[in-house]
Amino acid sequence: MKRQPTVLVVDDEKHTREGLARALQGDYRVLLADSGERALEVLAAEAVDLVLSDIRMPGMDGVALMRRIRARTPQPVVILLTAYGSIETAVEAMREGAYDFLTKPVSLDRLDILLRRALEAREMRSENRRLREQLDARYGLEHIVGDSPPMQEVVDTLRQVAPSRATVLIEGESGTGKELVAQALHRLSPRAEGPFVAVHCAALAPSLLESELFGHEKGAFTGAVERRIGRFEMADGGTLFLDEIGEIVPSLQVKILRVLEEHRLERVGGGKPVDVDVRLVAATNRDLKKMVAGGTFREDLYFRLNVVAIQLPPLRDRPGDIPLLAARFLTELANENGVRPPVLAPETLDALTAYPWPGNVRELRNTVERMIVLAHGDTLTPKDLPPALRTAPPRPRGGALSDGLTLGDAERRLIVAALEATGGNRVQAAKRLGISRRTLHRKINELKLHEVGKEG
Repeated sequence: MKRQPTVLVVDDEKHTREGLARALQGDYRVLLADSGERALEVLAAEAVDLVLSDIRMPGMDGVALMRRIRARTPQPVVILLTAYGSIETAVEAMREGAYDFLTKPVSLDRLDILLRRALEAREMRSENRRLREQLDARYGLEHIVGDSPPMQEVVDTLRQVAPSRATVLIEGESGTGKELVAQALHRLSPRAEGPFVAVHCAALAPSLLESELFGHEKGAFTGAVERRIGRFEMADGGTLFLDEIGEIVPSLQVKILRVLEEHRLERVGGGKPVDVDVRLVAATNRDLKKMVAGGTFREDLYFRLNVVAIQLPPLRDRPGDIPLLAARFLTELANENGVRPPVLAPETLDALTAYPWPGNVRELRNTVERMIVLAHGDTLTPKDLPPALRTAPPRPRGGALSDGLTLGDAERRLIVAALEATGGNRVQAAKRLGISRRTLHRKINELKLHEVGKEG
């Protein structure tokens, strides 16, 4: 017999709660809560498929509740109830993850249709997630953390372009994780068994970079006492990642273009062509179009590189991913530093989500590590934040993400996903999470996940 879907109705008005319960009983198992806080208690104790919540409630409102629900695993679908004066708020909430909204007074026919569609969408989303996790277990996309629409678009593009030979240009601000994306492209590609070679172009002078990329023959210049193989040759049969390609001088741009067109190169000081089979992935934090217009970057090379462009969003444009990233970094960095992962106090997570993160994901990771190293206890309070975060102005749009959120739900979500993706194998799940098996066992005990996973 098929299980009845469970719907949690959240509204501070008793008549509305009970009226919706009467309308839904029969087709659904209905649970009731008179506040956002009470709804979280119900969610902690019950398996809920869909939450139907009023927006305007004392204390935690419906939007804040929806944000808390987004960090749960499994994640119920959220439909919001709103008066006409709050429609703009409801639309904004849909951008953050709500499935839809209904205006009061509620049309029961419209409610019935919307509930059925939402539950069908949830089932499809769950199936897609299972398929994605199977792919991630095989190809390593677990390193790219984020549920926001921009990051999901990045992941979808990665999966689509990876099997091809197409050159890829990754654009984004410093610290957004461009090299991680390049590595994922490599692991997803047929070249995954070949080498992945990275070159950070801005770190080398032009004369050194030429030798680094193309290699040199013995005696090619002072100090060249033996033949040296360049990075293009090292990456033969695999992927070459050129980070900060906008820093390469035009004379080297010509040589890179020639390799892309002819699949062969000449070492510095050599005259014999060397065939190479390399997939090139480039990254930049500069506007190459403007550089082309300004004459500092070759147009023909730009078009060669820009076969497929992947734009990485800055962290300030995806604040909903901060709890998941923070949970990942807390576990990973605490393990690296040999300490027990601390817990973020609600107001500390609020400060993290309110900060604009000019240094993006790299800055968040460094901040979490600093807090772990300098922590005064098992709970990270605002006193543990760097001064810049303690004094940061609030985010212009949206507001705080947590309203009392700790990272337990986000940690649970990451651990359950890793266990499911590895078929319950705790050894493999620990490797995916970047933690020791002992740490994973402790987390399973703390989060009461004994029914998930097995030894192996």
